[in-house]
Amino acid sequence: MNISFTEKQKQYIASQIESGDFQNASELVRDALRLHEFYRHRVVDELRAEIAKGWDGETCPRSASEIAKAKAQKKGLYQIIS
Repeated sequence: MNISFTEKQKQYIASQIESGDFQNASELVRDALRLHEFYRHRVVDELRAEIAKGWDGETCPRSASEIAKAKAQKKGLYQIIS
């Protein structure tokens, strides 16, 4: 596997190794991937929970076009979309 880094990323990796937090670049990248995986799962789970709230919540009595018109009126755009 071949991975390319920006100069800024290379400098960051080097600084983390120099600080003693990581022994080598591979260790840092593995840690970064673990954090990314955790973060991504957390974000996806939170989005799913919010979507479920929307599906399980009360239904709005207004249609999508009514909501869009109300938004446009607030912004002074009603003439453009009607």
